[in-house]
Amino acid sequence: MCLGCVATTLPASTRREKVAHSNNNAVGGPIPLLGPKPCSLISVKLPWQKDDKTSPEPAPAQEEVQEETHRKGYTPPKGRPTPKRQEQEIARGVKRDPHGVSDAQRYKRRKELKKSMSKDEWKEYKKQERKERNQRNRESQERMAEGDPRFLPARDQGEERAYVRDWIDARRTLSEWVMPMALALIVVVFVTYAAPSIAGLINAIAMVVILIFAIDGIWLGRRANNAVRKKFPGTTATGFGLGFYAFSRASQPRKWRIPRPRVERGADV
Repeated sequence: MCLGCVATTLPASTRREKVAHSNNNAVGGPIPLLGPKPCSLISVKLPWQKDDKTSPEPAPAQEEVQEETHRKGYTPPKGRPTPKRQEQEIARGVKRDPHGVSDAQRYKRRKELKKSMSKDEWKEYKKQERKERNQRNRESQERMAEGDPRFLPARDQGEERAYVRDWIDARRTLSEWVMPMALALIVVVFVTYAAPSIAGLINAIAMVVILIFAIDGIWLGRRANNAVRKKFPGTTATGFGLGFYAFSRASQPRKWRIPRPRVERGADV
């Protein structure tokens, strides 16, 4: 509490006695002014008040960045449209596009061309167009039979599949008789209707033949898979895919295989 506050709280008689006592003791000294001093609580700092000099400005609220939640398997945009399958096939040379335009533009041009021709001219044009299309198809089939990678389907692409074809073509396998035996079994089924007494025996023989071909196919697929792993140690092809591809190749007659065999029987592959 300040002195001025004490002075103002004392009684008037007490103040007069103190003044008289101080005047008697101070000889020749200046008489102090004992009037009441102003008392103010403005300069008193209370515990819950902050210093005026250190009043910080309120900090700007930080913006919260909310991350967008995406579903599982979300792929961020690449910044360009995904090419169509037809465009990819044309770029690889698998599919030809003589006009070099889109389907809508091609249809529009064809419609305008039809309007500019007579009925007989349009019929002759379609006949010539069909002949050219058949010629292109024959060329594509011939290229595929020769093993041109640009014309091969996806299941025949890759060095591993080419090696499996050569490995099968260089060997004689029991699976080559799958198709002839299947045709024979179909004939036998019709025969059993004429002779029901031997139907049980025929069915048992058919089941044994099917089991033999299944075992041979599994054994052949494992051998082909091991040969591929030995030839291409770093291959990523699955064993089941290579094994089934080898069996499907071996189950076809040699003259019907596409692509055509490029190695002779008994070749070292």
